[in-house]
Amino acid sequence: MSRAWPWVPLILLGAYHGLNPGMGWLFALARGLQEKSRSAVLSSLVPIAFGHAVAIAVALLILRLVQGIVPFSYLRLLIAGLLFILAIRRLLRARHPKGGGIRVGWWGLAWWSLLMASSHGAGLMVIPVLLAHTGHDMAHFAMPDQPGLLRTPFLVAAILVHTASLIAVAGILALLSYESYETSGLTLLRRAWFNFDLLWGCALLVAGVAALLM
Repeated sequence: MSRAWPWVPLILLGAYHGLNPGMGWLFALARGLQEKSRSAVLSSLVPIAFGHAVAIAVALLILRLVQGIVPFSYLRLLIAGLLFILAIRRLLRARHPKGGGIRVGWWGLAWWSLLMASSHGAGLMVIPVLLAHTGHDMAHFAMPDQPGLLRTPFLVAAILVHTASLIAVAGILALLSYESYETSGLTLLRRAWFNFDLLWGCALLVAGVAALLM
């Protein structure tokens, strides 16, 4: 069970990120509708996944760098504090940041995805899951000489598993919406945006509490 534990929350977090329209599936849908092409929806998922993975990787790289310097208890408080700040900001503003347009290239869409994942605290939400292992005897995850320092292969696998879950859910939602938009329209998506934003703020609060209770 201990071996399966890190992958289950990583997959669930990835699926949850994929459900959030702010993480990119709405953008992929918009490009597909604009180009009137299903392939445009699918091709948009690649840079979205890349940008999200980079955002997660940057957060984990920072974790990797400070783990050998900052005591675990302080690191836990720092991550929890950042999560609470992002949660309060998200709950107070509860709107999608403006900027960018639909007609962007591969790198533009990847950059948009990176900024969205970073501003939403997606990387920080993954960190409590990984930090949970530094307080336990998980020799297959941590470096032998530094039990609190997670192995690079595990961090890479965590990014890939999380991103694969996100892109699978986002792709399904974008394709289903593309196929049915003529009957349902986009009104539901506009109304649901605030609900996801509010839910995201609550999720950040939960992640912050989890970081404190680890």
